[in-house]
Amino acid sequence: MSWGFERGRIYNRRADIHGRFNGQQRGGIVTPAAHPVVIIFTGEEGEIHGYSDRWRDDGVFEYFGEGQIGDMIMQKGNRAIAEHAVQGKSILLFKILPKGVEFEGEMICEGYQTRRAPDRAGNMRDAFVFELRPIDNVTTVVDSIPTTTDNLEELRKRAFAAAIATPGKYSSTASVFERSRDVRDYVVARAKGDCEGCQQPAPFLRGNGVPYLEPHHIRRLSDGGPDDPRFVIALCPNCHRRVHSGADGAGYNAKLLSTMNAIEVS
Repeated sequence: MSWGFERGRIYNRRADIHGRFNGQQRGGIVTPAAHPVVIIFTGEEGEIHGYSDRWRDDGVFEYFGEGQIGDMIMQKGNRAIAEHAVQGKSILLFKILPKGVEFEGEMICEGYQTRRAPDRAGNMRDAFVFELRPIDNVTTVVDSIPTTTDNLEELRKRAFAAAIATPGKYSSTASVFERSRDVRDYVVARAKGDCEGCQQPAPFLRGNGVPYLEPHHIRRLSDGGPDDPRFVIALCPNCHRRVHSGADGAGYNAKLLSTMNAIEVS
């Protein structure tokens, strides 16, 4: 779940979204003033306004920015999407259906392109097409984590370089994955086989012999991107589930943030 929304579930836009976050009740991009979230809507009806959102074969969702007539301008909702990571805001994607809006998932903006496309009046104009990827596809643990911690300092340098690689700029797909992987490699190596939450040994080994621990993003979109070693902690599966599903999950997450102050001194 992201922000309490379950992927694939149908919600009532007025009651479940605006009733909770307020924000603009019309339009495809909602930017609530009191919440660090950008809510975007896609649907077939957008095509009549010149929007041709689509999923690509590489797992990227192409989302057309706002602006129905003339060239799109990098302001308001468009800027909110482009700079969401720098501002520490989550992007939540919903699909408009006849019976409500379906939650597609939390997304990361990996970049954008300017494309010639027709506006609502049929005239060609410059349109922003944002390249969004499900955040789970970026932060998923991979089995390429190093089998040794001998080069821990080098991994740390790469992790911190990745965290500040492109603050305030628009990164490419490759850099997002590379940055995420560098941070995960370091965080798991830093733990040296013990959960950084409960301090117990990892419950088992991976196929490559590395203790199985899962990187948890305490402040997932803070400080310029989806990963920052100061806010990513290595947890055993039990502690990780506790954060996301436990009755004391929010409190435990706050405790982990305090723990990180001792683990990773800025």
